[in-house]
Amino acid sequence: MNYKIEVLENKIKESLKTLGYELDNVTINPSNRPDLGDYQFNGIMPLAKTYHKNPVEIANELVPLVKEYEEIKEASVAGPGFINLTFSDNFLIDFMNESNKNIEINYNLGINKTIFLDYGGPNVAKVLHVGHLRSGNIGEALKRLCEAVGCKTISDVHLGDWGRPMGMVILEIKTRHPELAYFKEDYSGEEVDFEITNDDLLELYPIATTKAKEDEAIMEEARKINLDLQNKHIGYYSLWKKIAEVSINEVKRIYKDLNVSFDLWEGESNSYDYIDAVFKYLYSQNIVEESEGAQVIDVKKDDDKIEVPPLILVKSNGAASYAATDLAAIWERTRNYPSDEIWYLTDKRQELHFNQVFRASYKSKMVDEKIKLIWNGFGTMNGPDGKPFKTRDGGVMPLSTLLDMVTAECEKRLMDSITENRYETARTIAVAAIKYADLLPFRTTDYNFDIEKFTDLNGKTGTYLLYSTIRMKSLLNKAKEAGVEFNDIIKISTEAERKIILAMLDLRRIIKRSFENCSLNEIAEYLYKITNLYNNFYAENKIIPEENSEVRASWLALSNIIYNNNLYLLNLLGINIPEKM
Repeated sequence: MNYKIEVLENKIKESLKTLGYELDNVTINPSNRPDLGDYQFNGIMPLAKTYHKNPVEIANELVPLVKEYEEIKEASVAGPGFINLTFSDNFLIDFMNESNKNIEINYNLGINKTIFLDYGGPNVAKVLHVGHLRSGNIGEALKRLCEAVGCKTISDVHLGDWGRPMGMVILEIKTRHPELAYFKEDYSGEEVDFEITNDDLLELYPIATTKAKEDEAIMEEARKINLDLQNKHIGYYSLWKKIAEVSINEVKRIYKDLNVSFDLWEGESNSYDYIDAVFKYLYSQNIVEESEGAQVIDVKKDDDKIEVPPLILVKSNGAASYAATDLAAIWERTRNYPSDEIWYLTDKRQELHFNQVFRASYKSKMVDEKIKLIWNGFGTMNGPDGKPFKTRDGGVMPLSTLLDMVTAECEKRLMDSITENRYETARTIAVAAIKYADLLPFRTTDYNFDIEKFTDLNGKTGTYLLYSTIRMKSLLNKAKEAGVEFNDIIKISTEAERKIILAMLDLRRIIKRSFENCSLNEIAEYLYKITNLYNNFYAENKIIPEENSEVRASWLALSNIIYNNNLYLLNLLGINIPEKM
């Protein structure tokens, strides 16, 4: 809740105490009936139960005291004991002018934590497709949200650069180029004259995986190569490093386009360096059992509502499991990057996997109970028909292709007056359209991406937000060019202004809920709401031509605050703003 609201809540708490009533938590919230008041206090009902009194009687005792607050213009009792509150203009003006001086007072909640975020997770040697959008996009925005509320963050892409798929790709290269030194017994690590590009990898990966799926002998050979790779076979390991470098550079390029960044570019291979230490520790805890040739940890609990199978630590073929590398990653992170919480962001279908990994971490006491391991799942992004996004030939759509398609649509919609940097402007708008559409639904919700709908200038879109924010900037620039002075809000003249200010007053509550829910949907909705409120105000009033200097200055100050608020929130969502549209 806004700090000024918190002050008001404490005043109500003290007034209740004066009347002889104790209430631990006093909360006031925006009213569902704005015709009755700006905010509402609904805490009388539980108080009435505690003190065995009529709630209306208690409410009527409290209202006269509340009316004396300088923040309150009007207070009244409604229904069975709800108290409606209408704020004074001075209270709203003071709040906005403080926001004008320091916009961050509406975001920084003073949460003093260090949070490690694991998001991204693309696979090396595989095309970065539309399925990778959500982890990078939501993860980046969550990181920025954590920093906004006061946390320190450490972010890791956690690449899928290890495991059986790498064995398949290396086997396919070996099949095509058996003469390469990487595959000779006497290879000692020297540079090999072998060039491989990202396009080569995009062609190799699907062929290699299809062959392995269709032929068990090939699959078994890929498993063997993967096991040798995990044991640092010098030839396979040298080739793997070359494959990883090429693939990671391409991943970095696309994520940069999407304004997604990481402190660490580590992968499963980095975690694997800690496998031996993890195994030694887990076996010392006497929690590892043998089951059908595999090594497992029983993680079920007595109160489980569904069956939670044992975590497989080592597969029956002797290879470390996917879960083992995640345990190794937790081992590394808790030792090298001390943090209060570790957040994982993955497809919601991985819920069981992370449940097993977290339980094993705590059961083994590998992780202290005070460190929170938090998994945040997300839904899928589909095409406009509700089916998975596909290319025309039926393949999974590369993320770069989606970016290009949306960029082309945005360039087509640009005004003819934009001739310079037309492509760059369209690209910035396209990224905004994609990112905003992705953050608008609640994190776990599946949604359909419709290019025409999400690039519309008039809808609930990133395009609309950019256009509106640029128009605010243009208004402020015109005022400065005309020599019109403005600083603070002096007076509130219209109902439209009041609605905007009340929306600003609610921002801190939205930020807090978004952080608690680890989702950006409320912020995305809020950004549209306040922008729409401002646009209604803009349409109703001629701001610069206004003859009353106090009204004009107040309107321009309001415009400046909303403009800066939009800049802050768009940046929080990882969205850049072009110079013009």
